[in-house]
Amino acid sequence: MITVFRPNGEACTLPAESDSAAAEILDRAVWVDLMEPTRDDEALIERALRIDVPTRDELKDIEPSSRLYTDGNATYMTASLMVKAESDLPHLTDVAFILTPDRLLTVRYAEPRSFSLFKAGMHRIPGGCASPTVLITRLLETIADRTAEILEIAVGRADKLSLEVFGNHHLSRRPAHYLEDRVVQVSALHRLVAKARDSLMSLSRMLTFLHGVPALQSDRESLELCRTVTRDVQSLSEHASFVAGNITFLLDASLGLINLEQNAIIKIFSIASVVLLPPTLIASTYGMNFEFMPELHIAYAYPLTLAAMLLSAILPFFFFRWKGWL
Repeated sequence: MITVFRPNGEACTLPAESDSAAAEILDRAVWVDLMEPTRDDEALIERALRIDVPTRDELKDIEPSSRLYTDGNATYMTASLMVKAESDLPHLTDVAFILTPDRLLTVRYAEPRSFSLFKAGMHRIPGGCASPTVLITRLLETIADRTAEILEIAVGRADKLSLEVFGNHHLSRRPAHYLEDRVVQVSALHRLVAKARDSLMSLSRMLTFLHGVPALQSDRESLELCRTVTRDVQSLSEHASFVAGNITFLLDASLGLINLEQNAIIKIFSIASVVLLPPTLIASTYGMNFEFMPELHIAYAYPLTLAAMLLSAILPFFFFRWKGWL
């Protein structure tokens, strides 16, 4: 699907039946958004604008070192953006930005939230998007704001998990597999932040390349906004690293608490074996079938033996309690 936007934010779908009708609409467009374009859509844009439109396979196969280049009057830039950040499986999608002297083209095969937000607020931009340089810098600003929102979501989830892990829950009162479930949630949170960091790195490289584009150098407003967005992306990258460090600590702490729970269980069995060892020794001693055992002829040998076994179990138990091991 091809959606065409005018400088005031008005949108319309590009007809595929007539090249002349499509060319007339494109002449008044400042942004052409190709969402999951078919081969016919790509051919239509290539005929009308005389530029090469990267296919889906080309976006997937493109090397990181070849994501930013200039071909004639068109500047090609590819960035990785977050998709489905609120879901359990957030991932990145490659979006191509093609900047020409007259318009901006975007080629994408997913729906990042930042695009829908920008489309909804495009008409509220002061002065509109009269030039493609203003449009791309405003769009990148929205993408950076959306990434900041994703990091805020990650921070909120991390705080909630921290309370659940370090809350007032005694080890013995936690439900079964409580901490194991928290570890799974921490792993999912780490994936979210890792994807956000990859996206920010991609945006940082793209913004650095965009600074040197002649069309942007000649537009003072767009250049200043691009510098502001670059600083925002750098700050977000540092914040993402900080959040990732906190998540790593939370993961290590959860694993440590799991080890403490396991050690507590092993300690109970160890103390139980030590407490029962003296009674077992007494019982095994008098369970031997030797012919000459003087104690067997004592009238009160049986209750005395039981008392000795009980006493030998009670004394280690209270010793462990006194030492604080139980």
